[in-house]
Amino acid sequence: MPIPTLTDEPGAIQLAAQIRDGALSPLEAVDGCIARIEALDGPINAVVVRDFDRAREQAQHYTRQGPGVDQPLFGVPMTIKESFDVAGLPTTWGHPEYKDNVARSDSLVVRRLLQAGAIIVGKTNVPPDLADWQSTNPIYGRTANPHDLSRSPGGSSGGSAAAVASGMVPCEFGTDIGGSVRVPAHFCGVWGHKTSWGVISKQGHDHPAFAGIGAHDGALSIAGPIARNADDLALLLERTASFPLRRSDDPMHLARFLVIDDLPGSPVADGVRAQVHAVADALEKAGVTVDRTPRRTMPDFAKAHADYLKMLNVAMARGAPAPDGTRATATDWFDLLDAQARLEAAWQEVFSGHTFVLAPPAPVVAVPEREGRVFDGTIDIDGCEESSAAALAWAGIATFPNLPSTVLPVGEVGGLPCGLQVIGERYADLDCIGAAAAIAKIIGR
Repeated sequence: MPIPTLTDEPGAIQLAAQIRDGALSPLEAVDGCIARIEALDGPINAVVVRDFDRAREQAQHYTRQGPGVDQPLFGVPMTIKESFDVAGLPTTWGHPEYKDNVARSDSLVVRRLLQAGAIIVGKTNVPPDLADWQSTNPIYGRTANPHDLSRSPGGSSGGSAAAVASGMVPCEFGTDIGGSVRVPAHFCGVWGHKTSWGVISKQGHDHPAFAGIGAHDGALSIAGPIARNADDLALLLERTASFPLRRSDDPMHLARFLVIDDLPGSPVADGVRAQVHAVADALEKAGVTVDRTPRRTMPDFAKAHADYLKMLNVAMARGAPAPDGTRATATDWFDLLDAQARLEAAWQEVFSGHTFVLAPPAPVVAVPEREGRVFDGTIDIDGCEESSAAALAWAGIATFPNLPSTVLPVGEVGGLPCGLQVIGERYADLDCIGAAAAIAKIIGR
């Protein structure tokens, strides 16, 4: 299962170990990161807000001071998605009218990363309102996929995944409501984790139009890490989670996987489906139980997708009228909450017979760049133009029921990376990452 790779730069834990062992100083690590950004980012355009001077100052301080107590990311340089507040840097969400909106304080995720010893060197590109599977906006321009500059890196955390895939930084943090961590990880050939809803606080991740009114932990949307290996994902998750998460000693012990590669109205490209089944075949060969058909009654995926799209649109518009002038009522919202609760219960039944679900993160690999949003048009699936909105079903499968999902790279389709979702029951985040790590080992990643 060949997987396209771009870099042999160390990950976050490996880099932290080099710093701790004296192989390089925090300043040398930061200078190396800055040099890679300056050398590589021109055609990619991922790191669109640069904070190199302050990063060097912090690295110089760390080089003199040495690590503090419990700083597993001591001296590790990283970037973060533009939509997170970093004190002294602009937070625009891709809108020119907010280009002078400079954050006064750090978001909670940033504070927790800094407490762990990380050094923020800049922020990465997003689409306006974080609402596309591309990362293009009028302020910072277009971010390209480092594997193929004519392709999208995904969105809305596309700059995040591109920076990690190209080796500019070892790790990142994004957000996900419509696949915005998982799709960029899939498109760029890196690892990403969509957390169970509510695990990581999004305080300080507010649209500039609503900053300061407490909108950060709205429905569906989560914060999650992006990295080049499973151990880094787990560390980033643990250092930013609002409460401890359970972790099995061996998440693969007696594990039973269920393959879901078909959802109503959302076709999957043959090449992507083939990668899912190649992983399932490898698991079976290794003695792992894999079901290609459910052992339990499955949720009504067509209804779940329709409800997900309704809640997604209401949440992202914050209840503003739809293009046709209609506005969701309080009753509409409570009906959606009821539907979400019923879906969570249906998934609990699924997980009474299966440990993890394997599914595509998206129906295609990295899409060609285009003018306008991906979601306003169609995508080519094996020569047929299919609804881009329907493609969101593969994001919604974990988002609407608030489930965790880890994406890992598993192969290639047409020379482009292809990922796989490993979905688990709510709050089994670390076990999802652990199972994904075991899968990577089995397929020889």
